[in-house]
Amino acid sequence: MNNYLTITALNRYLKHVMDNDEYLQDIYLKGEISNFKPHGSGHFYFSLKDEGGRVNAIMFKFNTNKLKFKPVDGMHVLVHGKVSVYEATGNYQIYIDEMLEDGIGNLYIAFEQLKEKLFKEGLFAPEHKLKIPQIPKKIGIITAISGAAIRDILTTLKRRFPLTEVYVFPTLVQGEGAKESIVKNINLAQNYDLDTLIIGRGGGSIEDLWAFNEEVVARAIYDANIPIISAVGHETDTTIADLVADLRAPTPTAAAEMAVPDRISLINEINNNKLVATTQINKLFELAELQLKRLKDSFILKNIETIYEPKIEKLALLVERLHRYMNDKINDLTNKHQFLIEKLLILNPLQTLSRGYAIVKAKDVVVSSIKSVKIADELDIELSDGLLNVSVLSKELNK
Repeated sequence: MNNYLTITALNRYLKHVMDNDEYLQDIYLKGEISNFKPHGSGHFYFSLKDEGGRVNAIMFKFNTNKLKFKPVDGMHVLVHGKVSVYEATGNYQIYIDEMLEDGIGNLYIAFEQLKEKLFKEGLFAPEHKLKIPQIPKKIGIITAISGAAIRDILTTLKRRFPLTEVYVFPTLVQGEGAKESIVKNINLAQNYDLDTLIIGRGGGSIEDLWAFNEEVVARAIYDANIPIISAVGHETDTTIADLVADLRAPTPTAAAEMAVPDRISLINEINNNKLVATTQINKLFELAELQLKRLKDSFILKNIETIYEPKIEKLALLVERLHRYMNDKINDLTNKHQFLIEKLLILNPLQTLSRGYAIVKAKDVVVSSIKSVKIADELDIELSDGLLNVSVLSKELNK
């Protein structure tokens, strides 16, 4: 029985062996994170795997605090640590003290993380997208000054619609400083009163296109007051810039085609519209002439007097009534006038004088009594045909 070990003893031995193996105490591994579980304590528990195997891993809080990224399932990492056995279960695991992101796989993860974040914030929402003008006067281009992209865009713009003014903003499109250069030129372009802005570059790997997946670039596109067409890479490439832009073009050439109309097609459209308009106008004239002919041939216009006959008859009756009314009024007024004249004649003192009566005045005062006159007074006697001046020689009162 002395040859049998306990489980605890075995696990303790294996732990001792591993803890004293210099290779296992300073080990570097690369693999893909799976079953990632951040603990409330700040520790990380997960597995590292590759095509043929898996190993449990743990990273304690004092090491997780040093990380500059957020680990997630599917992320490829480079780790350093030591391998040991957990005695209670007998499982061996790697205790990680350093972890770095590894390769293209992490770029795709970062892409998806930023994509989800900006989607939730509404940066991709259709209601925030500006309409691309149909016939722009000024177009800006943000791309590298050399390369196929700028040549394709300029050639296409000149061929399709040479009247448009083009402003080129030479820009770094990959490598160090690219995202800052793109943001700087987006902000600069807003000072040129542009109708449309094309941002893009030719194709390349995900690393080559990565500047167009940066958050600062996405937010600069979203905040711009110019309608933006994104043309990054080939048709199969999709970047964050494509999703935020007001319109996504599959290639730089396609972006130029979307930005301006084709002058030949535009001329043809104008000519077609002219033809349609002319046809419609001619139809309106024909219809108007037909309506005019119908009116000219209508019974009412050929016998126009029939319209006015009832009116003329009614007018004659009204005129006759008016004449009768006016004659009645004139006769009435004439009678009243004659009556007033006769009344005035009766009251007229001249009429009285013409019948032999006179008006006697003494010093312009009418004499109505002999008592108001004295012998030798001068009197004026007014007759119907003149004035007499007399002197009173005597007076005799009526008995």
